[in-house]
Amino acid sequence: MSTTGATADPLAALGALPGVAESVESVRKSVDRVYGHRIMRRRSNEITSEAALRGARGSAALSGADWALEEVRRRTDFSGDTDARVVGAALRLTAEAGQLLSIWRQSPLRVLARLHLVAAASSDDAVGRPRQQGEPVDEPLVELPLPGAAEVHGRLEGLSELVIKGSSAPALVTAAIVHGELLALRPFSSHNGLIARTAERIVLVGSGLDPKSVCPAEVGHAEQGRAAYLAALDGYVSGTPEGMGAWIAHCGRSTELGARESTAVCEALQRGAA
Repeated sequence: MSTTGATADPLAALGALPGVAESVESVRKSVDRVYGHRIMRRRSNEITSEAALRGARGSAALSGADWALEEVRRRTDFSGDTDARVVGAALRLTAEAGQLLSIWRQSPLRVLARLHLVAAASSDDAVGRPRQQGEPVDEPLVELPLPGAAEVHGRLEGLSELVIKGSSAPALVTAAIVHGELLALRPFSSHNGLIARTAERIVLVGSGLDPKSVCPAEVGHAEQGRAAYLAALDGYVSGTPEGMGAWIAHCGRSTELGARESTAVCEALQRGAA
């Protein structure tokens, strides 16, 4: 997205797009439903742990490693084939996200670099920094034109400035824009989708909308399907009000579905079935 323009708070302006206010309100009701569940008062740590597992599984599925939840739960070795490494990266990122909340608002670029280091788990020179001109990107599921390195660096700086400055925009709007911008830019040599979805989680948790991290938007993104995810991303990349609004609404629906998933976990625990 462009970070220039007449408004001093471009994220807040996006909150006024058609349908966004309704999406924000719907997300808030879904989140409140989870936090109001009686199980959350006694067993919130279990809900958080389960949400992290399910969120990682959903994010990995969108990156091409669509494993059953029980397979993710059972496995201990993620160093095998490509799918195993993707799932392992998603799990590591989910675990790391909670450690980076306090750093995000002061240095989002430092957080993103750390996320790439964690995801890649490699000592390659390209790991932990934005890609340079001519360096390839391994992100086969996103087929949009790849921005050049100069554009990537400029837009990352702009995104960082927005995060550090803060905004009156709802958390959903900020999270959706961070997610969409990172996915559109693909600033790293690999794992950009996983990193973008982790950054969305960091914003939702750090903003106070979902402080216990029990509403995994990654679950909802996966549930809506890769085709819908990429179609919504096309809307974001278009930069039109309709496209941007549709992307934010898609992220909102994903968060609602994540909240619904954790509500179901609460109800299962209440019945003694999980």
